Formats: sequence, structure tokens, C-alpha cells
Amino acid sequence: MSLTGAAIISANAISVGAQTKSLVDQQIDSLVNSHKAVYVDGTPADAATQAYVDSIREKISMFYYDQFRHFSDPAAPYFLFLSKDAQLAMGIGGCVRMRGYYDWGGAIPASGFAPYLIPMQPDPTNMRQLGTTPAGSTLFFRVLGRNKSLGDYQLYIEANFNGYQGRDFHLKKAYAVINDFTIGYASSTFSDPAALPPTVDAQGPNNKISPTSVLVRYMPTFRDNWTVAVSVESPEPSVAVDNVSTAKVSAWMPDFAAFGQYQWAPGQHVRLAGIVRTLSYRDLVSGRNHNRAGWGLQLSSVAHPAAPLTTYATINYGHGYQSLGGDLLIGSYDLVGTPDEPGHLYAPASLGWCLGVQYNFRPNLFMSVSASQTRYLPSKAVSPEEYKYGMFGDINIFWNLTPRMQVGAEFDLGMRRNFSGEHRWARRVGAMAQFSF
Repeated sequence: MSLTGAAIISANAISVGAQTKSLVDQQIDSLVNSHKAVYVDGTPADAATQAYVDSIREKISMFYYDQFRHFSDPAAPYFLFLSKDAQLAMGIGGCVRMRGYYDWGGAIPASGFAPYLIPMQPDPTNMRQLGTTPAGSTLFFRVLGRNKSLGDYQLYIEANFNGYQGRDFHLKKAYAVINDFTIGYASSTFSDPAALPPTVDAQGPNNKISPTSVLVRYMPTFRDNWTVAVSVESPEPSVAVDNVSTAKVSAWMPDFAAFGQYQWAPGQHVRLAGIVRTLSYRDLVSGRNHNRAGWGLQLSSVAHPAAPLTTYATINYGHGYQSLGGDLLIGSYDLVGTPDEPGHLYAPASLGWCLGVQYNFRPNLFMSVSASQTRYLPSKAVSPEEYKYGMFGDINIFWNLTPRMQVGAEFDLGMRRNFSGEHRWARRVGAMAQFSF
């Protein structure tokens, strides 16, 4: 979202009386009020400068209403450093996050609870498992500024511990926003993280679309309530080749994504997003390269129908978009082959959905429940042991002891069913504690 669009929505938010605000918005207010401004080279000199400092505070509040912010993303920086003329503001923030989990009845071999990974023939030496991980602990930098030529701009860099054993430090995002343009490594325009329900487990709903790509995006807001976006994004397809009759071909065409969104209040919207991809492979039988079209659509929404209630909903469908998230991200399903057609690959279909509801007892205490499914819909014959669909359900509770300290607990239930009809359930209890700064 551009800073101009953010300011418009922020102004709308301020106009809403406190008595009509959702409990989620009230919790966000407590986070905004916890920020501290530090002037690194003196005190602002005049009223005009102070007015800009106040606008910076508005932009901080919009940090929590970002179009691509997920529940598990870190809070805005506690300290904001301002230059004397308030032309530049910089915050350094992050969070320390620890998760623990316990599986029984056949453990999933991963810290993320993914139905795709449920073992159909459990290892008797791995029926129960106790695990812990610091994955998701994060550091980030955010710069807000204004320039006579460029207008308002911001820079953002985030890295977290999600690598080997959850301890390697990896870049997660790095982008610049100049008015309505975003350039860099950012959440795909095809995703809608805000419409995903909160979970303790890092994997989340099994239809979750969550790619991060190097992109150029244009995203203006019209008449306060309408936002559109178009982007060109770097492709990372996942193609199932055997290197006998088929082989991979280097990606040569970017993905093209877009969305249209209607927002009736801060943090509440309905969005239709789409993506078009070029998926390439080499037929080693005929000695030719082929290009297949992949595409996906997603309808998503997040809303507060009553002060204590938040609803979440997503549904996605398409051909050859499976590497962008969900259960099928774990395999190679953008292009797949069949045993009776050597050298031939096609883009299969898949369907995913998620519904969730959150109830806030108080602004800092809430429970949520959600259910999701991903279904694989190939048009060709597949192995009986192939994944047909998976289901994920969870119930959790979160408590913010302070605006920046949060604990949570969760029960997860998942099921994998193969095309043979064989299926198996998995269960997990998890807990999380985090501190944002």
C-alpha cells in the first residue's frame, strides 16, 4: 500500500469512535501507544516539523493494517529514531519467538504441522515426539522518509531464523515502497496474509498461499475504499521431471499477478487475486522444449462483524500454481507427468479453502478456531499412493501479557487421504511464547 493510501485509511480509522472499534483494533491501539520517538540530533524546531512527526505516528499505526501483514509478523519497532527535521525516521525491531510441540499416534517429521507429511505407515520408533524450535525469531529495519522529488517512501529489510534446524539466519523480505510502487523481495500480490487465521503452528492452514518474490508492484487506492494492484514477479516453478524422458528448463518468463480489493474499514476487506505463469520443460523423447500455462485465482476476506468477532476466509483454485503455497508446495505439482505418456507433462488442478473465526474476550485475550483443506485434482491417472487431499483443523488461545509479550497454546488435528482410499490422522499440541521489541 502507498503511504498516501495508508494515510487515507488511517484517517478513516481515526474517525471511528472508540466505542465502535473491534477488540482487535483496540489491541492495535495499545501497540501503537507503546512506541517511543527518539530525536537523534535535537528537538524538532517548529510546529510544521511536529505535524510531520504526528504523521509519522499515523504511518506507524498503518504498519498493523498493511495489506500483506500476517498475524505472526513482528510488531512495529518499539523505538523510532527521528532526524532533527523529521525528514527521516528509522526503526529497528524484531521478536524472539519459541515454540514447543508434542505429537502422538505417529509423529509428523517436521516442526510445521502439514497434513501432506502425515506418515501413512508410521515408524514404530517415531510414534511420539517432543520438539522445540526458535524458528520465526526475527530482526528487521524500517525507514520512513519524504523527499521533494520522490515524495513519501519507505525501506524494509527482514531476516529470520527459519533455516537448518530453525537456527540459520535467512533473508525474508527486502523492499522499497515509493508512493504506490513496491520494488524488491516482498509478499506476492497473489497472497493475502491478513485473511489467514492466527495459529501457533508456523505452517498454518494447509491451503495457505504465501510466496515471497522479487517483484515490481503498482498498488493505488481509489475513493478510499478500492485498492487494485498489478505486479511482475520472479518465477520459482516446481516441475516433476525424471531426467530420463523429461528435464527442467530455466525459467524465462516472469509471473504476472493482480488483485482488486474493496475495504470498508481498516483491516477489513474482500479481495479477488489472480496469477498467470509460464511453466517450461524439455521433452527428452522428442528433443523439444515445451511451455505450459499455469494460473490461479484466490477469493479472500477478513472482517469484524461484531466487536469481539473476526472472520477469515480464503478459497483458491487453479492449474500449475501449487508451488505458491499449501500442502502441495512440499512436492512438485506445477507440472506432472503420467507413466503412459513419456516426455509429456501437464499442469494439474487443485482446490483449497480455509474458514476461521476469532473471538476476543478482551483486547489482549482471544481464542480462534479454523478448518482448511487442499484437494489435488489431476486429470490423468496417478499412483494409488498419491496424495488426494488433506485436512487441517486447530483451536487455540492467545494472551498478550503486555502489548509486546504474547503466549499461546493450540491443538492441531490433521488428516491425509490417498487416491487408494487409505487415510491417516495426526494430532499435535503446541505452545508459543514471544517478545517483540
